Formats: sequence, structure tokens, C-alpha cells
Amino acid sequence: MKKILKIAVKLYDKVKSIWISSWAERWVSNILVTSFIIGICYYGAIKAGWLAPFNDFFTHPFFAIEISFTLLLIFELFSLIFSLPRSVARSNSKQYEVLSLIFLRSGFKEFSHIENLSDWSFNSESVMNMFAYGAGGLIIFGLTSLTYSLQKHAKITSNKTELLSFIAVKKLLALALLVGFFIIGINDTIHLIQTGTYNQSFESFYTILIFCDILIVLIALRYSTAYNVIFRYSSFVLATIFIRISFSLDTMESIAVGIGGAVFVLLLTLTYNYFLKTENSNAYEK
Repeated sequence: MKKILKIAVKLYDKVKSIWISSWAERWVSNILVTSFIIGICYYGAIKAGWLAPFNDFFTHPFFAIEISFTLLLIFELFSLIFSLPRSVARSNSKQYEVLSLIFLRSGFKEFSHIENLSDWSFNSESVMNMFAYGAGGLIIFGLTSLTYSLQKHAKITSNKTELLSFIAVKKLLALALLVGFFIIGINDTIHLIQTGTYNQSFESFYTILIFCDILIVLIALRYSTAYNVIFRYSSFVLATIFIRISFSLDTMESIAVGIGGAVFVLLLTLTYNYFLKTENSNAYEK
């Protein structure tokens, strides 16, 4: 097992160093810009009668926005995977960052389906959904930023060897999550080729993430059985489940659950900080 963890750590560190490099950042930006320009040109060619649309999705005038934002979300999911070994708390907050971007993407998706911007009565539902998703994303952005600023981190164990072992296990799980991410992407691509529609499987990814978080909770018991550690880690799993549930609901319900989950994480952070302060105070008095 130690040999597997050693290989996983080296592979993870290598992949992460590539992902966070300035070279990768430039390529991400180039891909996003290129996809947007190609989308605009493709729609122009369709309107001019030079090309036939691949399916009805490409007949909407602003579909290029949705495509570019979907690619942006995919890249953000990469960053989410690489945040897992660093800190479970930060990884969970990163999940809500991604959720806020998903809400914004949903707003852009509503915008991309509008045929005539001057006709409010015809497009009232889409416009209202845009406002709702925008407001939901903004609220989660504010709550997540506040949570980041308040987060305090305590080592799960004072034993350095055990701590490095726990980090190595999380890196192995991150690699497994990365493999799952690529499998989902391949399946979505095959579905696109077969049906002509792109199946954006954020639900599948977050489902895998839930099992990954549960596994981290169970592994953490090897290093600490402290109540505050068990409760905190278990609560992060519940917060991830809230995100997954929000994907299965209608617009307003989805936004409400997403905001509720972000509030839950903020309250958890405040409560955990108070617990740490009280614990440290009691230790000092002793």
C-alpha cells in the first residue's frame, strides 16, 4: 500500500504542477476564446445559409456563450479535484464556488435561448430565471468568500508521518476522481456523437464526489476519533449532497437549496471555530 501511495503522490504532484503552470493557464484561456469565436462564426454561417445546424441547439443566437461557459466549468472542476488533498474544508468551499458558476451558466443558458430580446412578454420566464440564477450565484459567492475568510484549520493528527499518510491517501482519491471525470467526459462525448446533444453530467460528477467525501471521513477515523473532526467531515459530505440535490430541482427550488447549503457551511465554520477557541482555552487553563 505504501508503494501505491508513493506512486500516487508523485503522479499527482506531476499532474498538478502542469495544471497550475502559466502554460496551462494560457491554453485554457486560448481554448475558451477560440470556442467562443468558432461558435459565433458557426452561427453566422448558419444564418447566411452556408451551413446547416447540427441540431436545434445551434439555431439559438447566443449558444456560443453557453458553450464557452460550459468549458469554463469543466476547467473549474479540474481545479476542484486538485483542491481536495490540500484541505477538505477548502475543497468543500470550492464545490460551492463551482455551484455559483453553474448558476451563472444556467443564467447564460436562459439568455442563449432567447430569440428576441425586445419582446419581454414572450421571454419573461427566461429573463426572470436569469435574474434568479444571477442572484443565487451572487449570494453563494458572498457566503463562500465569507466562509473562506473565517476558516480555521487544525491538523487531524500531530504525528507528521500520519499526516503525510493522510494527505497521500487524499491525493490517491483525487487521481481516482480525475479518472472518473475523464470517463464521464468520454461518455458525454459519445452521447453527443450518437444523439447530437451534449449531456452535461455535473450530477454524475458530484455523485462520485459524495462517495469520495464519505471515504475521506472513514479514512480520517484512522487518524482521529475526535468528535469535532468526525462531525465536521461528515457535515461537509452533507453539504455536497445538498449541491447534488439542487441539480434535480426546478429553478427556484434549486437556488434555495444551493443557498441553504452555503449557509450551512458558513454556520458549520463559525461553530467549529468556536469549538476550537473553547478547546484551546480549556487546554490553556489546564
